[in-house]
Amino acid sequence: MNLIDPLEPPELQLLRQTRIIEALVRRATRQNEVGQTAYSAFQSAIELQSQVAAKTRDLERAADELKSIRTERERTRKNLDEAMAVMGEGFALFTEGQLDICNDLFQHLLPDVAGEVVQGLPLPDYFDLMGRSRHVISTDRQISAGARGAPSASSVIELTEDRWYQLSLQRTSLDNTVLLLTDITAIVRQNRSEKEHLIDRQADYLQAVFDNMTSGVCSFSGDGDLVMHNQQFRQLTGLPMTALQKGMTLTRLLHLMTIRGFISDHTLLEVDEWRRELMRQGRLRRQVRSRAEQVIDLQANRMPDGGFLVELKDVTLEIRATETLEKRVKERTSELTDANARLTEQYEEKARVEEELRVAKERAEAAVSSKTRFLAAASHDLLQPINAAKLLLATLQTNAAQTEHAPMVGRLKGAFTSIEQLLHALLDISRLDSADRDTVSPSTLSLGAIMRSVYEDQTPLAEERGVRLQVSPCSAFVRSDPVYLLRSVQNLVVNAIQYTPGGGRVLLGCRRKAGRIVLQVWDTGIGIGAEDQTRIFEEFARAGNVTPGSGVGLGLSIVERTCRHLGHRLWMSSEIGVGSVFCIEFDEVQQELPLDTAPALPQAGESLENCIALVVENDEDVLYATCQTLETWGASVLAAKSTQEALAHMADMGMPPDILLVDYQLNGDDTGLRTIEAIRRDSATHVPAIMITADRRERLLRAGAEQDFAVMTKPVQVSRLRPLIEWKLRARQESGQKSGPNSGPGSGPAPKVFGDSPGPVASLG
Repeated sequence: MNLIDPLEPPELQLLRQTRIIEALVRRATRQNEVGQTAYSAFQSAIELQSQVAAKTRDLERAADELKSIRTERERTRKNLDEAMAVMGEGFALFTEGQLDICNDLFQHLLPDVAGEVVQGLPLPDYFDLMGRSRHVISTDRQISAGARGAPSASSVIELTEDRWYQLSLQRTSLDNTVLLLTDITAIVRQNRSEKEHLIDRQADYLQAVFDNMTSGVCSFSGDGDLVMHNQQFRQLTGLPMTALQKGMTLTRLLHLMTIRGFISDHTLLEVDEWRRELMRQGRLRRQVRSRAEQVIDLQANRMPDGGFLVELKDVTLEIRATETLEKRVKERTSELTDANARLTEQYEEKARVEEELRVAKERAEAAVSSKTRFLAAASHDLLQPINAAKLLLATLQTNAAQTEHAPMVGRLKGAFTSIEQLLHALLDISRLDSADRDTVSPSTLSLGAIMRSVYEDQTPLAEERGVRLQVSPCSAFVRSDPVYLLRSVQNLVVNAIQYTPGGGRVLLGCRRKAGRIVLQVWDTGIGIGAEDQTRIFEEFARAGNVTPGSGVGLGLSIVERTCRHLGHRLWMSSEIGVGSVFCIEFDEVQQELPLDTAPALPQAGESLENCIALVVENDEDVLYATCQTLETWGASVLAAKSTQEALAHMADMGMPPDILLVDYQLNGDDTGLRTIEAIRRDSATHVPAIMITADRRERLLRAGAEQDFAVMTKPVQVSRLRPLIEWKLRARQESGQKSGPNSGPGSGPAPKVFGDSPGPVASLG
């Protein structure tokens, strides 16, 4: 146990030791009480003397150190006082919120309160002294104590005799406060001088601009007094130089202009209405005619200070030229009308007119063809926002499920579906009318698969309208374009359901006829009259007994164009009140080997939370919508706009993604084909891939077959996308969890193409 606290002052420690030694000596002298022998007492005394000597030396050493510390402290304090005395700034140290030390500049900066700036002054009281000092003219902000008694920010203080100081606060590591007063008078005066010089130069520049403008310009103050004008304004108004003086009122100026005939009397009466319009709208533009029929274009704009700027421009020649031209156009029109009347009476002139009409028709047809090619080429740009909106709508519908917004989202999706169907119809017509050889890509396909897909897609519509939709099984194979044939059959079935009353029936089936296959769509609908049957396949053609608003008449036109391009025979038969039948005839194809059709994709339901998807898309809206949809399904998504960015993501992960969703056309010469190849090459893994594109050319489908990736056309049908992702992931797991670096086409499932919305899965064959 320590009898002396080492933290106590040395003087107190020495006193305590002296008392302890005296007590020990007294105890040693009492031999009878302790029963010690003379020898043991002598030995104890020797030990006590040794301890006392050691303690005495320790106390002397501590006293010397204390004296040295006091000397060093006095030297440091003296050096600090000398340093503060020569500082060019006011300095003050506040310890625990009270003034501890300051230099003369800080103390005597404000002479009227210098006597109150003493040691122990609280920091808030010092700020109060500054506020009461008559030497302080203004501050850029209020000087007051904030948190912990400190101002909220540094302040600029203006003192008498045009002196300026910046007051700044700093905190030390011991949570003390240091105030600095820095003289910035020279900086403020220099800035003021430069500002005044800049204002003068800007005024000169502004006047030079005014003088060199081709139109007449003048400005007025908020009180309506003339501020400045240029020479062109005086020349246009015809006023002498002595009349246009700074400070002239607007009323006086208008009166002089009226006397000299620059403006007429009725114009002067409208000035008050013009000023109200100028104050209300901020601008005014009028055309004013003088008594000499001179036309002036007047334009006025309100300025920030409440005044306004007036610009005058002489447009007399332009107005007269316009009037003359209009007069000549009327005269020429009258002459052409008379000439046309005479030409209609003469056969030779009529033939010439007919020839001109024929040439005009050819030009119109060329223009229509150019429009068609343009629409066909722009389909990718048109489908991009449709694709993004469709994905976002699907995510919105999922998030709004079981909420009060669900019906509204459903109606929004229905309206968007109508827009999408109309856009698809227009794009299909433009593609089919174009001269591109890749418009249709015939291949061997199962007609039964097409019919089942249409049946599955349109059953909800039939049930909604109370129509019984049936399909007869068909095992025939035909050669046709899978996308356009699917859309054609779908258009026929949708039309049949739409024009069949509730309780009616629609039948989809096929028949063999002398080595040919005839696909038929029967309905018990309202029927088509004989007068309409000859034009029902034209654009925007609708039967006379069709209710207005039931469609725009493009579906059957698409069917006719598809059959014409593919060489399929198309015909129909109908009777009013009984129903209709539409038929498409094909050549039957003998399929020697089993057709590798696309498997029936399961309904989406499993979470993709363990899936890492890499999405590569250069369109920001489509990229955002796709990522949002995948994240809603639980997947972890990496977004990239290029192949290089996708490779960087994979390098950061240190592993390949579980699946790739790529667009075909990226920025520049970058493509989705390059992305798939680079990811698989750098990761040495055959990563499953889905290409989502608006490009329907055959060469892209062949690339999918060769490189083993699925092709889904835009806009994406969300109900097909998720099952396709799950199918690709499941196929990868069933083939051995992962593919080695030698995996390639043929090692996994056969490549497929998935039709654009609305449309089911279709096989390339």
